[in-house]
Amino acid sequence: MLSTARHLLEVKGYDLWSISPNATVFDALRMMADKGVGALLVMEGDRMVGILSERDYARKVILVGKTSHDTLVKEIMSSTVYTIHPEQTVEEAMEIMTNRHIRHVPVVDGEDVLGMISIGDVVKNIIFRQRQTIKKLTS
Repeated sequence: MLSTARHLLEVKGYDLWSISPNATVFDALRMMADKGVGALLVMEGDRMVGILSERDYARKVILVGKTSHDTLVKEIMSSTVYTIHPEQTVEEAMEIMTNRHIRHVPVVDGEDVLGMISIGDVVKNIIFRQRQTIKKLTS
């Protein structure tokens, strides 16, 4: 039984949090904390222009002596965004995340961003499926 990115979104929900490239990093961090997420999509209108993660903040603000109040999202966001299609498997998502050293990946169908999955979502799904397999094998 293969799970897809679409299946993960159906389980976790399609909530998608985004911020403008012209917002301050402080505002982005506040939104991440309020929403309990580790990354935000950076959007100009309906167009995805980047992604901002806690890792970007740690490496591109704190470690170089900048402040979150004086730094704009566009200065530290990752402009290259690796995405997956909703029908790609959880294993394919994990492979992309592992190979690219990223923890969040938007699920995109054409121009439409459907949601975002994290490495935590992927691991939870794999553990759940392994438990189901073990149950079947032991009964």
